This record gives sequence, C-alpha cells and structure tokens, in this order.
Amino acid sequence: MRHVDVITLDGPAGSGKSTVSRLLARRIGYAYLDTGAMYRAIALAAKREGVLPDDRVALRHLCENIRLRFVTDQDPPRLLMGNEDISEEIRNPEMDMLSSTVSTVKEVREAMSTLQRSIARHVGKGLVAEGRDMGTVVFPEARCKILLTASLEERASRRHRELLDRGKTVTKKEVMEGLKKRDYQDQNRSLAPLKAAPDALILDTTGMGIEAVLRRLIAHVAAG
Repeated sequence: MRHVDVITLDGPAGSGKSTVSRLLARRIGYAYLDTGAMYRAIALAAKREGVLPDDRVALRHLCENIRLRFVTDQDPPRLLMGNEDISEEIRNPEMDMLSSTVSTVKEVREAMSTLQRSIARHVGKGLVAEGRDMGTVVFPEARCKILLTASLEERASRRHRELLDRGKTVTKKEVMEGLKKRDYQDQNRSLAPLKAAPDALILDTTGMGIEAVLRRLIAHVAAG
C-alpha cells in the first residue's frame, strides 16, 4: 500500500473536532474523513429498518450493504446514503446516543474500521481523520495524533448553539445531560473506548477560538 500521511483528531462530543478537522484539512490540502458521521449513518439505517442495537447479525448485514459517499465539494461536506442526503437527519441528540450504542458492537466497529482504512488508501497525499478511536485503533501508525477536549460546560454550549442553528428545540440542560451520558458510554465501552493515544497531543480548547486552535495544530503538524 502506498504511503498516505494520516493525521488523527479524536475527542468527545462538542470538543470542536469536527469543525477543526475540516478546516485543518482544507488549510494543509488534505482530505477530510468524518468517521462519526459513518456511525450515525449506521444508526439511522438501523432505526429505519427496525434493527435493535443489540442485534449483531442484522447490524453486520446493514454494514455490509450500506452505501455511503461523502460529497466533499460542499462546505461542510455532505453524506449520502445511497442517493439520499442524510447530513441533517443524522445530527440530532437521538442519533448521538444511538450511534454511540451501535458503535459498541464488534461487528459494526470492525466493518467501519475496515472501510475507513480503505478510504485512506485512496485519498491524495494525506488525510485528516476525525473520530473517537482514530489514533488508538484505526490508524495507530499515524504520523500525528491529536486529542481535543474542553470542559463539559463549554462543550454543552457549543452543541446547544449548533442544534439551535439547525432549528432543533432543545434546552442546554438537556444537551448537557446527553453529553454526560455519551461521555460515559464512549469512555467506558470495552471495545475501542475514547482515550488519548500515548503519543498524542492533548489540547484543551476551553476558551479558545477556532483560529487559535488551528494555529496551534498547524504548528504541531508542521513540527511533527
């Protein structure tokens, strides 16, 4: 396999990793991979098909047959399932929790990890991969690994604004409770839990603007 320079950005919900990863990829001319959206797509497909989160056989079948495609000439990139744009439908608190649940299923994790590595083999000179286990499981040999974090209060504020901008009706308290549950699930699952790789840069983005975070990461990537 030809060498592809991979930069991984992991972090909890609301840490800013999606926006930062997308902008970082654009600044340095790399492709961008939103792996969280892939798990959300599986969660959405499971909901539509009436597949229970603990039905491993049915979930594996979904993973084997789902057709996902990122449309990267739009900002932010759009995700198609078949020919349907599901970019907005997967961004809500229900999909937050359901995607976290289905991602604990071994068959789902293995299928998605295989697909993510396959995508990396077919990009240009480099890839910025965003998720929760990019640096620890999917791309452990990545040249540059980053874990973004922020206080629960700040992450809840960011996610609340994001949902309001999408026209969702939700309180900040509800968002915070959802984040607490998601954090617990992500950090305590037995399969690929959210944690920093031993050689990762850990950056707390509390109180930092997007440009400040980008400057820090671009310098880190260049130095690495």
